[in-house]
Amino acid sequence: MCGIVGYIGAKQAAPLLLAALEKLEYRGYDSAGLAILSADGLSVCKAKGRLSVLFERTQGGASMPGTAGVGHTRWATHGEPSDVNSHPHLSHSGRVAVVHNGIVENYAQLREFLTEHGYVFHSDTDTEIVAQLVDYYYKGDPVAAVRAAEAQLMGSYALGIAFAAHPNMLIAVRKDSPLILGLGEGENFIASDIPALLKHTREIVRLGERELAVLTREGISVYDRFGDPVEREPEYIAWDVSAAEKGGYAHFMLKEIMEQPEAIRNTLSPRVRDGKIELGLTRITEEVIRGIDKIYIVACGSASYVGMTSQYMLSKMLHVPVTVELASEFRYSDPVVDANTLVIVISQSGETLDTLFALREAKRRGGRILSIVNVVGSAIANESEDVVYTWAGPEIAVATTKAYSTQLAVMYLIALHFAKVRGYLADAAQEEAVAALTALPDQVAAMLGKREQMQYLASLFFNLRDIFFIGRNLDYALCLEGSLKLKEISYIHSEAYAAGELKHGTISLIEPGTLVIALCTYAPLREKMVSNIREVKARGAVVIAFTDEADQTVPAVADHVITLPKCAQLVLPSMPLIPLQLFAYYVALLKGCDIDKPRNLAKSVTVE
Repeated sequence: MCGIVGYIGAKQAAPLLLAALEKLEYRGYDSAGLAILSADGLSVCKAKGRLSVLFERTQGGASMPGTAGVGHTRWATHGEPSDVNSHPHLSHSGRVAVVHNGIVENYAQLREFLTEHGYVFHSDTDTEIVAQLVDYYYKGDPVAAVRAAEAQLMGSYALGIAFAAHPNMLIAVRKDSPLILGLGEGENFIASDIPALLKHTREIVRLGERELAVLTREGISVYDRFGDPVEREPEYIAWDVSAAEKGGYAHFMLKEIMEQPEAIRNTLSPRVRDGKIELGLTRITEEVIRGIDKIYIVACGSASYVGMTSQYMLSKMLHVPVTVELASEFRYSDPVVDANTLVIVISQSGETLDTLFALREAKRRGGRILSIVNVVGSAIANESEDVVYTWAGPEIAVATTKAYSTQLAVMYLIALHFAKVRGYLADAAQEEAVAALTALPDQVAAMLGKREQMQYLASLFFNLRDIFFIGRNLDYALCLEGSLKLKEISYIHSEAYAAGELKHGTISLIEPGTLVIALCTYAPLREKMVSNIREVKARGAVVIAFTDEADQTVPAVADHVITLPKCAQLVLPSMPLIPLQLFAYYVALLKGCDIDKPRNLAKSVTVE
């Protein structure tokens, strides 16, 4: 993985592909490469490091003439980052070039088979097996060769394939890894994400599972796994190109932090009408909602922390047991799921592979699937019984901000709608909740006013080795997200602990000068948090505490205090998020980190 682009048309392909790969840099990568088709066959150039290295080697693409080709930015999975292990990979004969996102699980067996048939391998990657295997089956018909090779592959893949003998054709095929096609005038495109295409077209087609596309200048033909033609109306991308640009901000992450009030408004406003919640569900009917006796929330990373935050709210409001499971563990845990089980699946991209596989396992066991995703038409959305889109707009920074906020907003809506249907929400309580939702975007906007305070605090603590977060109940769930934000972009070791567990071992980590960030926003447990703050301060900790503006107990014991405006309990989890995100951002900025492209991380995780 991570970024795939392909082009066929009348323009010079290499400069265009390089520019398209730049639009996918946010996905993360450690090397890049191009394979260009011309009348002379295939030419390939690959380089470890940033795209600038590939630009230099190809003179901005000028040294690789040709009007068709594929490109790739890679995060290493099989084999270390190197020129040789970079994509595209050529077959031993030089007849086939392949770019690939995903994992070929049976690559060792296929490599042994091909070696026995005289194929010589040059890289440590699983992707080279695909190029060699397609070459093995190639007898003059590119489509037949790809289909025969694909039938032998186990795992996940999105493939862009070029044949030296067919300079007027590209082939794309996918399974469990996203790939889209762009439709132009006298030119057509392949990409793993929309920003790569926006400069050239707004009409796209999302390849379905095991679908294969043949691209020429004149058009695109799509076929299902049985070889039958697939007719699909193109999807028009309405959001503006500027939504995928920095818009004057130094980083996409800061831009997306600042976009959160509007993003939350876009999530909530179409679904709150005349004092009522309207989710637009079609299969998760009121009858189904009343019959639910168990809820699983399944997700990865930050989305799982949305689930943990929501767990407290849903179990209290719906009177059913709610369990949060990491998607990578859920499918292997033999989950107890039946027709009365609701499985809420959360994924920004809608393509997170572990989450997709967990969804399929839940469906196989008869569960009801409700997904929360941002990308319309994504795999998770398509395979769910119902979906609630966050409508957050494109999120480019690897570290999620507005996707998290809008996912949380959707969970507020689900909790209220389900509680009303199940008879646990009186009309007066619903009116209060709707008023809280209506006020939420402006309250989040007010939290952006903490920007200077968080920048100052970051300047005091950016050079620390360890930072700890503590909280109880909802605050503990928020601590997990705050800690993750900090560690993933600043590389500071950070851990989040339930404050009640301090005496069970974790307090041994506290020494003089240790920074502890204490969330004390959940009023019923604030007195206990004050005791926890005293405990860590007695061991020499410095404490930054979050509390509401009316509280006097926390400021009396903490070294630094971030106050939050009074708000309804329902939307309280949205308030501390903004300053926690800002703190992580400014710490990373002061450390000189690559904030939008943190090391070893990818935006869309399409491998297990």
